[in-house]
Amino acid sequence: MSTALAQARLSRLVIVDVQERLARAMEPQAMQNVVRNVSLLLQAAELLEVPALYTEQYPKGLGATLPELAELLSGKPRVEKTAFSCCDEPTFCRHLSHDRPHIVLAGMEAHICILQTALHLKQQDRNRVIFIAEDAVISRNSSARMNALERLHTAGVIVSNTESIIFEWLGKAEGEAFKQISRLLR
Repeated sequence: MSTALAQARLSRLVIVDVQERLARAMEPQAMQNVVRNVSLLLQAAELLEVPALYTEQYPKGLGATLPELAELLSGKPRVEKTAFSCCDEPTFCRHLSHDRPHIVLAGMEAHICILQTALHLKQQDRNRVIFIAEDAVISRNSSARMNALERLHTAGVIVSNTESIIFEWLGKAEGEAFKQISRLLR
């Protein structure tokens, strides 16, 4: 079981499939919370120079990434996929590097794409540390989400939350990034 703390200089943020048609299938309040937390992760990543990328599952059928996140993702690598695991898309794997072994996952659905991606990432490279921001992942069914988080934890994935990850990235309460992030979290 890993006790690693997420470190900004070692991290990469991956936002998985937060798309229009998928979002409509989610419980509205839970979806709103996930969008808020994904937004916080993206803004903190930008301030702390943590590279981010995002995926879209079959965008022709499931639509584009939600407009409320699109601006924050502007200029970030976008990976289209049809496989559930991001790792089964070669373009995704090309964006990963050994100098960023901490992978932070957020998005949907927890019991499908998040689960398969996290397990594959762990399987591909034992030196990788995978973090799930549990309050930034969602499934249509809350029991499927909880089951996925339990499976991931048992498999050695670190199930954390948005604020913990952000404050681990920060490391200390000083500097301009800390001030800006503190304002975001209020």
